[in-house]
This record gives sequence, structure tokens and C-alpha cells, in this order.
Amino acid sequence: MILTKQYRCIHSTSCQCTKGHLSEDVIFLVFHNLNWNPKLIATLSRVCKWFDDLAKRVLWKEFCRTRAPKMLQDLQSNGSHIVDGNWRALGKLLIYCSGCTKGGLFNSIQIPGHFVYQTRFSRTSGKSFLLPQCRTDVLYVSDPCEHLDQGEEGDVGFFRGIFKSFATSKVRKILINEGAKLHPSEVCPYCKAKLWSMLQAQMIPQSASLRLGSYDDCIEYYVCLNGHMLGICTLLPLSDSEDASELR
Repeated sequence: MILTKQYRCIHSTSCQCTKGHLSEDVIFLVFHNLNWNPKLIATLSRVCKWFDDLAKRVLWKEFCRTRAPKMLQDLQSNGSHIVDGNWRALGKLLIYCSGCTKGGLFNSIQIPGHFVYQTRFSRTSGKSFLLPQCRTDVLYVSDPCEHLDQGEEGDVGFFRGIFKSFATSKVRKILINEGAKLHPSEVCPYCKAKLWSMLQAQMIPQSASLRLGSYDDCIEYYVCLNGHMLGICTLLPLSDSEDASELR
């Protein structure tokens, strides 16, 4: 079958798609057949603004629905629209460990960001990262992405998460009422929004380190204005973390 190009890119004079584009329906079917491959979606987004817009509106949305259907159903229930219009950010959150840079958010060591093949996000685990008075909020948090033997830093774990209806959450209300300061320069690696430090706001409960299997004084995480969370911890040796889990 010969596919007819139907759309001409008018978004940019530098765009190389001078002969027009395939229809959205055709591209949708192609990526459906590719099982919404995130690396290919990212590659397509860089071709031109027309493809980038299509990826934001359609392709990343379908990727998220396929990768985490139950979580997406919950995030969008009860009239919540936290994800609408921000599908690329959520898609990146699902599959990308942000790592850290010296002098950056965590100001410690250099660990490059990377794609993660598969990650489990848990609403139950999210409760452990909330103060008791905030545990009616809904937070999904990933298992830590482990980076072992990082010199003096030991075994480092990165974790990430997302709030449901963050705009009406108790966490956000406390941060604002207490006058918590936004980070002066660093932004969320997923959506580029400003960040609050939960460590500076003294809003990290002990249950967070128990859930992660990390040292109490070696855990830090941030929450952005859109409700994305990212953090770092120093993991306990396996035998110690097993002992700690018995204290939960």
C-alpha cells in the first residue's frame, strides 16, 4: 500500500520536512505496532515541531497508558488532570533515572542519568515518604535505582515519584504555608519546573529510609511544582537493610 503524505510542516523555516507528513492515524498505527517504543518516540520528536507536538499529544500518552495502566487510571480518577498536557514528562519519569552531577541538586558525586528498562511504582510505598498528617495524599514512588560501589558515597540509590492532584495536596499546602524556598537554580529533570527541598522543609519522615533500606541521615528528595518527586539515598548493606525492614 502506498502511503500518501498529507500534512506540510509550517512550524519552522528550518524544518527539513518540505514534502509534508504522514497522517497522524498512520503514525499512530506504526507506533502501536512498535509497542510505543520510547526511544523511537524521543527520536521522532527531534525531527521537527510537528512531530514533537504529535508525540506530546498522542504518542507519549499511549506509551504511559501501556506502561503503567493502573497507575494512570488512578492519577486521572476523581477529575484529576495532573497528567493532561504533560505526557512527555510522565513518560520520562517512568523510564529515566536522572542521576546527579557535582554541584547540582544533590551536590555529591557524578552519576550520569540513564534509561531504566523496567521500574515498579507503588502507591503503598509512597505513604512512607509522607508525614503522618499528609498521608491522605496519594504519592507513587519507584523502587530505588541502585548504583553500587560509588567510592566514599557507598551504594547509592535514586528514586522518583509523582503525586496525584498535587495542586490540592496537603504536602503542597504545608510547603506554601511554611514559606519553603524553591531551589534558586536547579529545576525538575522531567518537566523543568522549580523544586522544593523536602530536607530543608524538614518533611522527610523516618519511614522513608526504612522503606528504601537506607541510612537515616543519607536521604534527600525534592518535589517540583507539578508534583514530580526525585531523590537520592545511601543504601544500607543487604544484611543491615534486612534488619531495618523488621523494624517497620
